Amino acid sequence: MANIGYIQVVRHCNHFCGFCSNPTTPYTHNFESMRVLVDDFVARGYFGVILTGGEPTLHPELPDIARYATDQGLHVRMITNGWRLSDRAFAKALGEAGLRLVHVSVYSIKPEIEARLRGVEGTLERAYAAVDNAAEFGIDVNINCVINKLNADHLDLNIRHWIQHHPHIRHFVWNNLDPSMGRAEVNQDQFTPRLAEFELSLYRALRMLHKTGRTFRVEKVPLCYMTDFAWASTETRKIVKGEERIVHFLDAKQTVRQTDWEHIYSDACAVCSLREICGGLFDRGDAYDPAELHPVFIDRDAIVEQIIRDPADPSYALRSLAEWRVDFERRLAEARARPRRGPREHDAPPPEMRETLIPVGQITDRGQRLFQAKRRAESRKAEALGVNMEEMKEQGSAD
Repeated sequence: MANIGYIQVVRHCNHFCGFCSNPTTPYTHNFESMRVLVDDFVARGYFGVILTGGEPTLHPELPDIARYATDQGLHVRMITNGWRLSDRAFAKALGEAGLRLVHVSVYSIKPEIEARLRGVEGTLERAYAAVDNAAEFGIDVNINCVINKLNADHLDLNIRHWIQHHPHIRHFVWNNLDPSMGRAEVNQDQFTPRLAEFELSLYRALRMLHKTGRTFRVEKVPLCYMTDFAWASTETRKIVKGEERIVHFLDAKQTVRQTDWEHIYSDACAVCSLREICGGLFDRGDAYDPAELHPVFIDRDAIVEQIIRDPADPSYALRSLAEWRVDFERRLAEARARPRRGPREHDAPPPEMRETLIPVGQITDRGQRLFQAKRRAESRKAEALGVNMEEMKEQGSAD
């Protein structure tokens, strides 16, 4: 399977998004602590690693860990806001270090909306420069977008802009807002959309990309809100192929291994023809309304065939529908035999992981001092922007 793991390289950022679900913590990484996590993915036979944050480009050893992961045979990717990647020399260094793919996060091509979402002016120009620099130095570029209340009505306009001005970009990713953690949890009224608010503009965006031969993925959106493109759901693809995802969080959660993609369903979902391959409604923050979910009655197996026979994604070994059904029924039976876990329990490592956990980062006196300084600075930004600061959860210790 093409399992790809995540390492949070840092947990601070040079932007200040009011819906950030991974805010600053006192945990820090150095090269050695990151190297151990890379080795863990290699030992598991993972295909690749995604370096993320916070803003990963703020770590001074980012090129070193990218080179190390590349040398171990991993496909190295990064998620970034593009601010530092707008520096050609920095982009060149990452390209030479083996970075193969960069996901540049841009939420709106309307400057006033992007500035409001980012908490910083001038981010669009930097993101556009980052996209061009990455392409110049041989790094493939994807565009990431978090769906939220402020951009829900113009996701298709964003795509029209990218096609017109950056036609070399061939892949796009949407993540519906996670309202359960960080500032996203305490600013739901400002940023969490209703599903119906983005349904039409997301459909138009996906249709535009499909017609122009581009590819895309959508995460945390129930299939009843993207039936024409259900094969593009990240959760559905992993359910169909039986893939897992491991995230090494740079906070008290530490390592989380996710194999269960179920979240929230309504009673109406019980009769839906796609129920068994749908990840449901991602909501641990009680922000979305399950009443917005509704059953659909379309051919499940047609969607499965699009996934398992995708020539661009040969990661699933069983390419026939008959073989898939046998494999899928086995996995369903195993899942049904496991004790059900509540939505909040997914934030912690499952029992089978707890005996072999590798410490993720460390808390030092210097890290604590920097954390407190950042918190003070972020409190001033929050007040100026009219957003609430995240609630402080127990940080624990990585030692």
